[in-house]
Amino acid sequence: MTLRNKTYQVLEFSARGRRGLSLYVNVFLVSVIIINCIAIILHTIPEFRHNRLYEAIFQDFEIFSVIVFTIEYLLRVWSCVENPRYPSGWRGRAKYIFSFWGIVDFLGIFPFYFTLLTSDFGFVRILRVFRLFRLFRVTRYSHALQIIQNVLTETKEELLICLSFIIFTLLISSSTMYYLEHNAQPDKFSSIPASLWWGVITMTTTGYGDMYPVTPAGKIFGGLVLILGIALFALPTGIIASGFMEQIRRSKERHYTRCPHCEELIDLRRLPHVHKPDKPT
Repeated sequence: MTLRNKTYQVLEFSARGRRGLSLYVNVFLVSVIIINCIAIILHTIPEFRHNRLYEAIFQDFEIFSVIVFTIEYLLRVWSCVENPRYPSGWRGRAKYIFSFWGIVDFLGIFPFYFTLLTSDFGFVRILRVFRLFRLFRVTRYSHALQIIQNVLTETKEELLICLSFIIFTLLISSSTMYYLEHNAQPDKFSSIPASLWWGVITMTTTGYGDMYPVTPAGKIFGGLVLILGIALFALPTGIIASGFMEQIRRSKERHYTRCPHCEELIDLRRLPHVHKPDKPT
């Protein structure tokens, strides 16, 4: 294999399986990502943020992490053309850069470099939020998280339809409640955009109590919206649940087979050089 192909095999955890150098490299990357997320959380605690020793540790670890992620990002861009999905040359690399994982990798290091070019502390604090994108990178190495990603990808059309219907219902119900309650509560239901907050907390059955109808017509309509919200949010739940069942079924078919003699399930991943045939013979 060429050096580029070896680099791709090491970085892509699923390309070689759970063994060898690829295992150690990816365990190291996952560990750095997890420690990064812990550091981001701890840095918001005043006792840590205002302590010079801890602040120095946070800064040093941030620099170390950015160096690691930058090297990894450049190596991934260089070796991505070994993947059949990305054609050779600059077009394949450009396709990877603007892919989902390419964007996630870039956003993980972008805030650090951009903050070196600006002195606006408020803008710097906003950019620090993008460091949380490093947590999304863990899904590369977790089979369970990959199943979640596959479920959302395969059911995105159905989920978009449900989301569109929920937004449509939210706009209609909030607009109607505005006209029913505006005269009685002009400070709470001051406009349709303000009434959208009531629609969100009602349809999601949260009910903070800061906005609620007081007129008889508003109470009746609010009860109907509450019941409708329960039914609407049950739709995407059912879609995702069925998607999980389908993904789990496919995973079992891919990794397990039954012994032809005793019908016991056999994990093919524990049997090297044994592959399940695509079609029964």
